[in-house]
Amino acid sequence: MGCSKWRAVFNFGHLKAQSKLSVFLTMIIIFTYLFYCLSGYCESLPRPVYDQQTTFINKILGLNDGLKQQKLDPHKNSSPGSVVRELPGFDSVDSLLQGNDNELRPDNNISIANNFGSKTFPQAIIIGVKKGGTRALLEFLRIHPDVRAVGAEPHFFDRFYDNGLEWYRNLMPRTLESQITMEKTPSYFVTKEAPRRLFALSRHTKLIVVVRDPVTRAVSDYTQTLSKQPGLPSFQSLTFRNSTTGLIDTSWSAVRIGIYAKHLENWLRYFPLSKFLFVSGERLVTDPAGEMGRVQDFLGLKRVVTDKHFYFNQTKGFPCLKKPEGSSRPRCLGKSKGRPHPQISPEVLLRLREFYRPFNMKFYQMTGHDFGWD
Repeated sequence: MGCSKWRAVFNFGHLKAQSKLSVFLTMIIIFTYLFYCLSGYCESLPRPVYDQQTTFINKILGLNDGLKQQKLDPHKNSSPGSVVRELPGFDSVDSLLQGNDNELRPDNNISIANNFGSKTFPQAIIIGVKKGGTRALLEFLRIHPDVRAVGAEPHFFDRFYDNGLEWYRNLMPRTLESQITMEKTPSYFVTKEAPRRLFALSRHTKLIVVVRDPVTRAVSDYTQTLSKQPGLPSFQSLTFRNSTTGLIDTSWSAVRIGIYAKHLENWLRYFPLSKFLFVSGERLVTDPAGEMGRVQDFLGLKRVVTDKHFYFNQTKGFPCLKKPEGSSRPRCLGKSKGRPHPQISPEVLLRLREFYRPFNMKFYQMTGHDFGWD
């Protein structure tokens, strides 16, 4: 009997210790879960993993009734990212744009969050123009710690619109609340559908247009194409529909892009002038710090990028960065920048300048800024 009594006491103590250990482990799991949720980790987990964790903890806490209610209303208490993924047809932009104002719209800029920031639609876009200095501007902006930008051109609003908003947002870098998401695609400025498509996404996007003397820009555009297509016809033959009459061929993209007033009219149908900043491509070369000051003010950023970041490269003929992003060594833009232009007949350039003059004057009036091209 004595042995049986001590064995019973031992078993009781053993069960009591096991119970305490079980409670202790349960509390560790609960506190660990709460810690990760408060730090935002749960939002970064894939939904199946997150749901499994939630179900497991609810079982421990005896919250099965709450879990049943969540099944009845799957969007309640779910992350914004999961709501978007569960919407039917989200991969179709038009399906989001249709309906009344009370329905979910892209303007809400729903983000996919994790510990390192969120992927959001860009708050500012460099929309133009080709061969105006957009790459230089983007590289200069990326020095700023509060700017996060896509390196490659997404071409969403002109070429890949059918891929849908989710595809577009996934291209964006992760940003913190204090940072600005940006991208650049110069062809947006001359794409007829781009303003309407961007306006449907967000009417609050800030738009930056880098403009340059349209004659010089056309020659630079031709030079770039010539480097890729050595057999390209002469600049003169492409510029004129009829060399005898001197009629300019506006169907040639190198010429058409430089009619800035026409393209701006299309954008002003959707966005007010206050949403635009027009950057001088010439000043971006001669006074990069001054022009960058205007850009940073427009974006609501502190003037972090200053003259200490630039030096002028005599060989290339434009400024380079002393401290580019992610490097302590000076760096200039690639070999494709600063190419020597071919010799063009002065008479051809004069006729082209006369063609652009009225469009330039109208552009000056529209923007309230004289760029001094004439």
